[in-house]
Amino acid sequence: MAKRRSAAWFGRQDIYGFIYRSWVKNRGVPQDQFDGRPVIGICNTWSELTPCNTHFRVLAEHVRYGVLEAGGFPLEFPVMSLGETLLRPTAMLYRNLASMDVEESIRGNPLDGVVLLMGCDKTTPSLIMGAASVDLPTIGVSGGPMLSGKYHGKDIGSGTNVWSMSEELRAGKLTLHEFHEAESCMHRSHGHCMTMGTASTMASMVEALGVGLPGNAAFPAVDARRNVLARMAGRRIVEMVNENLVLSKILTKEAFENAIRALSAIGGSTNAVIHLLAIARRVGVELTLDDFDRLGRGVHTLVDLMPSGEYLMEDFCYAGGLPAVLRELEDLLNKDALTANGKTMWENVKDAPCYNRKVITPFAKPFKENTGIAVLRGNLCPDGAIIKPSAATPQLMRHRGRAVVFENIEDFHRRIDDPKLDIDESCVMVLKNCGPKGYPGMAEVGNMPLPPKVLKKGITDMVRISDARMSGTAYGTVVLHISPEAAAGGALALVQNGDMIELDVSKRILRLDVSDQELKDRKARWTPPKPPLERGYWKLYHDHVLQAHEGADFDFLVGKSGAFVPRDNH
Repeated sequence: MAKRRSAAWFGRQDIYGFIYRSWVKNRGVPQDQFDGRPVIGICNTWSELTPCNTHFRVLAEHVRYGVLEAGGFPLEFPVMSLGETLLRPTAMLYRNLASMDVEESIRGNPLDGVVLLMGCDKTTPSLIMGAASVDLPTIGVSGGPMLSGKYHGKDIGSGTNVWSMSEELRAGKLTLHEFHEAESCMHRSHGHCMTMGTASTMASMVEALGVGLPGNAAFPAVDARRNVLARMAGRRIVEMVNENLVLSKILTKEAFENAIRALSAIGGSTNAVIHLLAIARRVGVELTLDDFDRLGRGVHTLVDLMPSGEYLMEDFCYAGGLPAVLRELEDLLNKDALTANGKTMWENVKDAPCYNRKVITPFAKPFKENTGIAVLRGNLCPDGAIIKPSAATPQLMRHRGRAVVFENIEDFHRRIDDPKLDIDESCVMVLKNCGPKGYPGMAEVGNMPLPPKVLKKGITDMVRISDARMSGTAYGTVVLHISPEAAAGGALALVQNGDMIELDVSKRILRLDVSDQELKDRKARWTPPKPPLERGYWKLYHDHVLQAHEGADFDFLVGKSGAFVPRDNH
């Protein structure tokens, strides 16, 4: 058996071995725990500031049980926790910082393998990105979705019904008392968003990539099976160390292709595009926006879940979860892709049952046809932009309209409710300076609320374009991730009120009907916006973040440094 990495700390019979072992013994660890058994790190994103992850202390205990049962030595450690609901200006601003925390915590400590506990949106990609750059045996355990929201006799979903209810409040169709009542009815258990938002999408990506065990995506947070999954992950990571099944053996190009097709089939969040690009670049897998468009073509949405449909993650679980979806993708999957349990993807899902065809439809009779994420090109987005057809209005997928421009999010909030705003449902709402550099952090503001004057007509959707992201729980004909962003001098920065914009999703076109010479003249008059902060992490972010089509990682974090053992600390 190869020498454990942790032996460089605990296997030494000198002053350094004394230091490393002795201080760990202060919590009652006996000598035999240092006998060469695998040391397993439990990377925990528990935080009361991240409501989705507040049950992770219990989840970590179940992982610990599993590690001990398999003969490993578990050591839990915290890393920065990113809560989408409370953290300003956006959790995405800190995804790369958290990934650095994870990477250095793993590399700098006596760990042979690691279990990643992740739930809320950005905790999943940040942990996988950091772990990928070290490349130890790694397994992911998601926290699971909340139970379905229940309000006045009907199901409501986190995020999705937040957007619809806030529009109803603004349109005068919902009282403030009803609005407050719904807050308590929507989020009534531990867990992350129970719609197919970014958290549920990324939990599905963990499973589709093979980084998590089958069932990872859908078991509710409060379901005992979620704890069993954590316990089994604890057992399995010890075996993975013994097998030297490192993360890069799982995160192959074939695995990413499986994840992209699964993303289309579940009607998953557009945020997954940026996160999968960033993860792939950490392990040296060549993945581009064009792969999402190519692999998404011909893939149907099979899952009738909010925001694209009616049901919620609890229903998805009871219907069979992601294994049932992956089985429907039989002819499209890379069946031999290796997964964390040591089996191939197809071995895991070939016999997966489906218990409810209203929730998970057959590929031959899909919920929605040809709805893979579409990548748009044109003079407005030469490096690409994306749209989620499954959440869009079909009649707006080909549209030409007059631009109504908002220079930043403050400008939008200041003007959108003004009855004098020159806008109607045929217009195209344009939001600038909300990309990686511009916000900073590329906030989820792309699904701009419609103006009340339009809502009162009964209109529920308009074409909206921006360099921002949108919540995976959101819906609408929303073009996102325009690259280059406005703050980086992209053509989006040059759009003016009254310009005509053409969108044709079937032809993958997003075009600004302004001549090249006029754009050149406007660019000559353009002044880059001043960064919001001139020091600290925000400045580091502004100076080094890549554009959306490159995963919005830091330029100096692309790639990996591996699991080398650093120098002694004394």
